[in-house]
Amino acid sequence: MYGQREHTIGNVPASSSLELLDLSHRYGRGDEWAIRGLTLGLRPGELAALLGPSGCGKTTVLKIVAGLLRPTGGDVLLDGVSIVGMPPERRGIAMVFQKPLLFPHMTVDANVGFGLRMRGISRREVSENVRTALARVQMAGFADRKPDELSGGQQQRVALARVLVTGPRLLLLDEPFSNLDAGLREEMRDLVKDLQGRYGYTTLFVTHDQTEAVVMADRIALLFDGRLQMHDSPKAFYERPASRRVARFFGATNFIPGRAKNGTVATSLGRLRPVRPAPPGDVTLTIRPEAVRLGPGENQFSARITRVTYLGTRVVCDLRAGDVRLRIELPPQTKLREGESIVAHLPAEALWSLED
Repeated sequence: MYGQREHTIGNVPASSSLELLDLSHRYGRGDEWAIRGLTLGLRPGELAALLGPSGCGKTTVLKIVAGLLRPTGGDVLLDGVSIVGMPPERRGIAMVFQKPLLFPHMTVDANVGFGLRMRGISRREVSENVRTALARVQMAGFADRKPDELSGGQQQRVALARVLVTGPRLLLLDEPFSNLDAGLREEMRDLVKDLQGRYGYTTLFVTHDQTEAVVMADRIALLFDGRLQMHDSPKAFYERPASRRVARFFGATNFIPGRAKNGTVATSLGRLRPVRPAPPGDVTLTIRPEAVRLGPGENQFSARITRVTYLGTRVVCDLRAGDVRLRIELPPQTKLREGESIVAHLPAEALWSLED
Protein backbone atom coordinates (compact mmCIF):
# COMPACT_ATOMS: atom_id res chain seq x y z
CA MET A 1 0.00 0.00 0.00
CA TYR A 2 2.35 2.73 1.18
CA GLY A 3 5.85 2.09 -0.09
CA GLN A 4 8.86 2.29 2.18
CA ARG A 5 11.65 3.62 0.00
CA GLU A 6 9.90 6.91 -0.79
CA HIS A 7 9.79 7.86 2.91
CA THR A 8 13.12 9.60 3.25
CA ILE A 9 13.92 13.13 4.27
CA GLY A 10 15.19 14.01 0.81
CA ASN A 11 11.79 13.15 -0.69
CA VAL A 12 9.21 14.16 1.92
CA PRO A 13 5.68 12.99 1.00
CA ALA A 14 2.91 15.57 0.83
CA SER A 15 1.46 16.50 4.23
CA SER A 16 -1.42 14.24 5.17
CA SER A 17 -4.81 14.86 6.73
CA LEU A 18 -5.92 12.90 9.81
CA GLU A 19 -9.48 12.15 10.88
CA LEU A 20 -10.60 10.44 14.07
CA LEU A 21 -14.21 9.32 13.75
CA ASP A 22 -16.24 8.46 16.87
CA LEU A 23 -13.09 6.92 18.36
CA SER A 24 -13.49 4.99 21.63
CA HIS A 25 -11.24 2.73 23.67
CA ARG A 26 -11.32 0.93 26.96
CA TYR A 27 -8.74 -1.34 28.53
CA GLY A 28 -9.95 -4.80 29.45
CA ARG A 29 -13.64 -5.38 30.12
CA GLY A 30 -14.22 -2.64 32.68
CA ASP A 31 -16.84 0.07 32.42
CA GLU A 32 -14.29 2.88 32.40
CA TRP A 33 -13.48 4.24 28.96
CA ALA A 34 -10.05 5.78 28.24
CA ILE A 35 -11.58 7.75 25.36
CA ARG A 36 -15.21 7.96 24.28
CA GLY A 37 -16.79 9.19 21.04
CA LEU A 38 -13.80 11.31 19.92
CA THR A 39 -14.23 12.96 16.53
CA LEU A 40 -11.36 15.20 15.48
CA GLY A 41 -9.64 16.31 12.29
CA LEU A 42 -6.19 17.64 11.39
CA ARG A 43 -5.61 19.55 8.17
CA PRO A 44 -2.54 18.80 6.03
CA GLY A 45 0.46 20.68 7.44
CA GLU A 46 -1.32 21.56 10.69
CA LEU A 47 0.35 21.44 14.10
CA ALA A 48 -2.30 20.44 16.63
CA ALA A 49 -2.07 19.92 20.39
CA LEU A 50 -3.91 17.20 22.27
CA LEU A 51 -4.17 18.83 25.69
CA GLY A 52 -5.52 17.67 29.03
CA PRO A 53 -4.69 16.55 32.56
CA SER A 54 -2.98 13.24 33.29
CA GLY A 55 -5.19 10.23 32.63
CA CYS A 56 -7.57 11.99 30.23
CA GLY A 57 -6.77 9.67 27.30
CA LYS A 58 -4.24 11.73 25.32
CA THR A 59 -1.55 9.05 24.98
CA THR A 60 -4.19 6.41 24.22
CA VAL A 61 -5.22 8.48 21.19
CA LEU A 62 -1.61 8.75 20.01
CA LYS A 63 -1.04 4.99 20.38
CA ILE A 64 -4.18 4.24 18.36
CA VAL A 65 -3.10 6.59 15.56
CA ALA A 66 0.40 5.09 15.58
CA GLY A 67 -0.99 1.55 15.42
CA LEU A 68 0.23 0.49 18.85
CA LEU A 69 -3.38 -0.01 20.03
CA ARG A 70 -6.49 -1.09 18.16
CA PRO A 71 -9.51 1.02 19.17
CA THR A 72 -12.56 -0.55 20.77
CA GLY A 73 -14.70 1.45 18.34
CA GLY A 74 -14.52 4.14 15.68
CA ASP A 75 -12.10 4.74 12.83
CA VAL A 76 -8.84 6.49 11.97
CA LEU A 77 -8.42 7.92 8.46
CA LEU A 78 -5.16 9.10 6.92
CA ASP A 79 -5.85 11.05 3.73
CA GLY A 80 -9.35 9.62 3.79
CA VAL A 81 -8.21 5.97 3.98
CA SER A 82 -8.85 3.85 7.08
CA ILE A 83 -5.64 2.68 8.76
CA VAL A 84 -7.23 0.74 11.61
CA GLY A 85 -5.74 -2.75 11.35
CA MET A 86 -2.79 -1.60 9.26
CA PRO A 87 0.61 -2.52 10.79
CA PRO A 88 2.46 0.46 12.30
CA GLU A 89 5.38 0.15 9.87
CA ARG A 90 3.02 0.53 6.88
CA ARG A 91 1.40 3.78 8.04
CA GLY A 92 4.17 6.27 7.31
CA ILE A 93 3.68 7.70 10.82
CA ALA A 94 6.58 8.58 13.14
CA MET A 95 6.38 9.01 16.91
CA VAL A 96 8.71 10.74 19.39
CA PHE A 97 8.29 9.62 23.00
CA GLN A 98 8.87 11.30 26.36
CA LYS A 99 12.26 9.60 26.61
CA PRO A 100 14.60 9.56 23.59
CA LEU A 101 14.98 5.71 23.63
CA LEU A 102 18.27 5.79 21.72
CA PHE A 103 20.44 2.69 21.30
CA PRO A 104 23.24 3.30 23.84
CA HIS A 105 25.86 1.24 21.97
CA MET A 106 25.36 3.11 18.67
CA THR A 107 26.68 6.47 17.57
CA VAL A 108 24.33 9.34 16.79
CA ASP A 109 24.85 8.66 13.08
CA ALA A 110 23.94 4.98 13.49
CA ASN A 111 20.90 5.75 15.65
CA VAL A 112 19.45 8.20 13.14
CA GLY A 113 20.07 5.92 10.16
CA PHE A 114 18.85 2.71 11.82
CA GLY A 115 15.32 2.77 10.41
CA LEU A 116 16.51 3.49 6.87
CA ARG A 117 19.07 0.68 6.98
CA MET A 118 16.36 -1.74 8.10
CA ARG A 119 14.42 -0.79 4.97
CA GLY A 120 17.30 -1.76 2.73
CA ILE A 121 18.13 1.76 1.58
CA SER A 122 21.64 2.14 0.12
CA ARG A 123 24.51 3.20 2.35
CA ARG A 124 25.07 6.37 0.31
CA GLU A 125 21.41 7.39 0.52
CA VAL A 126 21.29 6.66 4.26
CA SER A 127 24.39 8.77 4.82
CA GLU A 128 22.95 11.72 2.86
CA ASN A 129 19.62 11.60 4.66
CA VAL A 130 21.22 11.27 8.11
CA ARG A 131 23.47 14.25 7.41
CA THR A 132 20.46 16.33 6.33
CA ALA A 133 18.37 15.27 9.33
CA LEU A 134 21.11 16.10 11.84
CA ALA A 135 21.62 19.50 10.23
CA ARG A 136 17.91 20.24 10.55
CA VAL A 137 17.94 19.57 14.30
CA GLN A 138 21.25 21.46 14.72
CA MET A 139 23.27 18.36 15.60
CA ALA A 140 25.54 18.19 12.54
CA GLY A 141 28.75 18.05 14.58
CA PHE A 142 27.67 15.18 16.84
CA ALA A 143 27.42 12.25 14.41
CA ASP A 144 30.25 10.22 15.99
CA ARG A 145 29.18 10.61 19.63
CA LYS A 146 27.36 8.05 21.76
CA PRO A 147 24.07 8.94 23.54
CA ASP A 148 25.73 9.05 26.98
CA GLU A 149 27.98 11.84 25.70
CA LEU A 150 24.98 14.07 25.00
CA SER A 151 22.78 16.26 27.20
CA GLY A 152 19.08 15.47 27.59
CA GLY A 153 18.15 18.13 25.07
CA GLN A 154 20.69 16.86 22.56
CA GLN A 155 19.40 13.30 22.94
CA GLN A 156 15.87 14.47 22.21
CA ARG A 157 17.11 16.28 19.10
CA VAL A 158 18.66 13.03 17.91
CA ALA A 159 15.39 11.20 18.59
CA LEU A 160 13.60 13.84 16.50
CA ALA A 161 16.14 13.48 13.67
CA ARG A 162 15.64 9.69 13.74
CA VAL A 163 11.93 10.05 12.92
CA LEU A 164 12.29 12.98 10.52
CA VAL A 165 14.82 11.09 8.42
CA THR A 166 12.05 8.74 7.29
CA GLY A 167 9.99 11.60 5.84
CA PRO A 168 6.80 10.79 7.81
CA ARG A 169 3.34 11.57 6.49
CA LEU A 170 2.30 12.33 10.07
CA LEU A 171 4.43 13.21 13.10
CA LEU A 172 3.29 12.28 16.63
CA LEU A 173 4.92 13.79 19.73
CA ASP A 174 4.16 12.32 23.17
CA GLU A 175 5.19 15.03 25.68
CA PRO A 176 8.75 15.01 24.28
CA PHE A 177 9.87 18.05 26.28
CA SER A 178 8.53 17.13 29.72
CA ASN A 179 11.86 15.77 31.02
CA LEU A 180 13.82 18.87 29.99
CA ASP A 181 14.46 21.95 32.09
CA ALA A 182 12.71 25.22 31.23
CA GLY A 183 15.42 26.61 28.96
CA LEU A 184 15.79 23.42 26.93
CA ARG A 185 12.01 23.03 26.67
CA GLU A 186 11.78 26.45 25.08
CA GLU A 187 14.60 25.63 22.65
CA MET A 188 12.92 22.38 21.60
CA ARG A 189 9.53 24.05 21.18
CA ASP A 190 11.10 26.63 18.89
CA LEU A 191 12.91 23.92 16.94
CA VAL A 192 9.82 21.77 16.37
CA LYS A 193 7.70 24.81 15.48
CA ASP A 194 10.36 25.97 13.01
CA LEU A 195 10.72 22.53 11.39
CA GLN A 196 6.97 22.08 11.13
CA GLY A 197 6.50 25.51 9.59
CA ARG A 198 9.40 25.13 7.17
CA TYR A 199 8.71 21.61 5.93
CA GLY A 200 4.98 21.29 6.52
CA TYR A 201 4.82 18.16 8.66
CA THR A 202 1.31 17.39 9.83
CA THR A 203 1.92 17.11 13.57
CA LEU A 204 -0.12 15.99 16.57
CA PHE A 205 1.53 16.43 19.94
CA VAL A 206 0.38 15.51 23.42
CA THR A 207 0.91 17.83 26.36
CA HIS A 208 -0.61 18.67 29.75
CA ASP A 209 0.97 22.16 29.65
CA GLN A 210 -1.42 24.91 28.50
CA THR A 211 1.45 27.32 27.77
CA GLU A 212 3.17 24.76 25.56
CA ALA A 213 -0.06 24.12 23.63
CA VAL A 214 -0.75 27.83 23.16
CA VAL A 215 2.81 28.63 22.04
CA MET A 216 3.07 25.78 19.53
CA ALA A 217 -0.33 24.76 18.19
CA ASP A 218 -2.42 26.04 15.30
CA ARG A 219 -5.40 24.44 17.04
CA ILE A 220 -5.89 22.76 20.42
CA ALA A 221 -8.08 19.76 21.22
CA LEU A 222 -8.85 19.68 24.96
CA LEU A 223 -9.77 16.35 26.57
CA PHE A 224 -11.30 15.72 29.98
CA ASP A 225 -12.10 12.16 31.07
CA GLY A 226 -11.63 10.82 27.56
CA ARG A 227 -14.09 13.24 25.94
CA LEU A 228 -13.42 16.20 23.69
CA GLN A 229 -14.35 19.46 25.43
CA MET A 230 -13.28 22.02 22.85
CA HIS A 231 -11.33 22.13 19.58
CA ASP A 232 -10.32 25.58 18.42
CA SER A 233 -7.51 28.11 18.10
CA PRO A 234 -5.41 28.99 21.18
CA LYS A 235 -6.93 32.48 21.16
CA ALA A 236 -10.45 31.04 21.37
CA PHE A 237 -9.61 29.09 24.53
CA TYR A 238 -8.73 32.35 26.26
CA GLU A 239 -11.39 34.61 24.81
CA ARG A 240 -14.32 32.24 24.10
CA PRO A 241 -14.05 29.14 26.35
CA ALA A 242 -16.76 26.54 25.80
CA SER A 243 -17.51 25.99 29.50
CA ARG A 244 -16.54 27.00 33.02
CA ARG A 245 -14.35 23.89 33.28
CA VAL A 246 -12.48 24.80 30.10
CA ALA A 247 -12.07 28.38 31.31
CA ARG A 248 -10.69 27.23 34.68
CA PHE A 249 -8.21 24.91 32.98
CA PHE A 250 -6.85 27.90 31.09
CA GLY A 251 -6.43 29.93 34.25
CA ALA A 252 -9.66 31.93 34.31
CA THR A 253 -10.48 33.33 37.76
CA ASN A 254 -13.34 35.75 37.05
CA PHE A 255 -16.84 34.27 37.06
CA ILE A 256 -19.85 36.54 37.35
CA PRO A 257 -23.26 34.89 37.89
CA GLY A 258 -26.32 36.59 36.49
CA ARG A 259 -29.61 36.29 34.64
CA ALA A 260 -29.82 37.03 30.94
CA LYS A 261 -32.70 38.85 29.29
CA ASN A 262 -32.99 40.86 26.06
CA GLY A 263 -29.26 40.76 25.31
CA THR A 264 -28.01 41.91 28.72
CA VAL A 265 -27.22 40.11 31.98
CA ALA A 266 -28.40 41.35 35.38
CA THR A 267 -25.58 40.86 37.93
CA SER A 268 -24.55 42.30 41.28
CA LEU A 269 -22.15 44.53 39.29
CA GLY A 270 -25.11 45.98 37.40
CA ARG A 271 -26.56 45.14 34.01
CA LEU A 272 -23.78 43.89 31.74
CA ARG A 273 -23.74 43.44 27.97
CA PRO A 274 -21.40 40.71 26.63
CA VAL A 275 -20.14 40.65 23.04
CA ARG A 276 -22.53 37.81 22.17
CA PRO A 277 -26.05 37.91 23.67
CA ALA A 278 -26.49 35.17 26.26
CA PRO A 279 -29.50 32.83 26.06
CA PRO A 280 -32.32 33.81 28.46
CA GLY A 281 -32.02 32.45 31.98
CA ASP A 282 -29.23 31.90 34.49
CA VAL A 283 -25.73 32.35 33.02
CA THR A 284 -22.14 32.87 34.11
CA LEU A 285 -19.99 35.56 32.53
CA THR A 286 -16.21 35.39 32.43
CA ILE A 287 -13.45 37.83 31.49
CA ARG A 288 -9.68 37.46 31.53
CA PRO A 289 -7.90 39.44 34.33
CA GLU A 290 -5.79 41.30 31.76
CA ALA A 291 -8.93 42.42 29.87
CA VAL A 292 -10.48 44.39 32.78
CA ARG A 293 -9.90 48.14 32.40
CA LEU A 294 -9.65 50.89 35.00
CA GLY A 295 -11.85 53.97 34.71
CA PRO A 296 -15.34 54.55 33.32
CA GLY A 297 -16.62 52.79 30.21
CA GLU A 298 -19.06 50.15 29.01
CA ASN A 299 -20.12 47.66 31.68
CA GLN A 300 -18.84 50.00 34.39
CA PHE A 301 -18.81 49.05 38.09
CA SER A 302 -17.33 50.19 41.43
CA ALA A 303 -15.12 47.95 43.57
CA ARG A 304 -12.75 47.91 46.52
CA ILE A 305 -9.18 46.58 46.21
CA THR A 306 -8.58 43.76 48.70
CA ARG A 307 -5.04 42.83 47.67
CA VAL A 308 -2.22 44.20 45.50
CA THR A 309 0.59 41.89 44.35
CA TYR A 310 3.61 43.13 42.39
CA LEU A 311 4.97 40.42 40.07
CA GLY A 312 7.67 42.32 38.20
CA THR A 313 6.08 42.32 34.75
CA ARG A 314 2.59 43.12 36.05
CA VAL A 315 0.53 44.12 39.08
CA VAL A 316 -2.26 41.76 40.13
CA CYS A 317 -5.17 43.20 42.09
CA ASP A 318 -8.02 41.35 43.78
CA LEU A 319 -11.28 43.27 43.83
CA ARG A 320 -14.52 42.96 45.78
CA ALA A 321 -17.71 44.31 44.25
CA GLY A 322 -20.82 43.30 46.19
CA ASP A 323 -20.73 39.51 46.37
CA VAL A 324 -18.44 39.20 43.33
CA ARG A 325 -14.67 38.76 43.56
CA LEU A 326 -12.58 39.70 40.53
CA ARG A 327 -8.90 39.61 39.67
CA ILE A 328 -7.30 42.13 37.32
CA GLU A 329 -3.81 42.38 35.86
CA LEU A 330 -2.29 45.78 35.16
CA PRO A 331 1.04 47.22 33.90
CA PRO A 332 3.84 47.13 36.52
CA GLN A 333 3.94 50.92 36.86
CA THR A 334 0.29 51.05 38.04
CA LYS A 335 -0.02 52.65 41.49
CA LEU A 336 -2.88 51.19 43.53
CA ARG A 337 -3.28 50.52 47.25
CA GLU A 338 -5.08 47.86 49.24
CA GLY A 339 -8.40 49.22 50.55
CA GLU A 340 -8.71 51.81 47.78
CA SER A 341 -12.04 52.20 45.96
CA ILE A 342 -11.90 52.28 42.16
CA VAL A 343 -14.09 52.43 39.08
CA ALA A 344 -13.44 49.83 36.37
CA HIS A 345 -15.21 48.45 33.31
CA LEU A 346 -15.51 45.22 31.37
CA PRO A 347 -15.13 45.70 27.58
CA ALA A 348 -18.00 43.88 25.85
CA GLU A 349 -15.70 42.20 23.32
CA ALA A 350 -13.81 40.51 26.19
CA LEU A 351 -16.90 39.46 28.19
CA TRP A 352 -18.10 35.95 27.40
CA SER A 353 -21.06 33.90 28.58
CA LEU A 354 -20.38 30.28 29.54
CA GLU A 355 -22.54 27.23 28.93
CA ASP A 356 -22.21 26.00 32.51
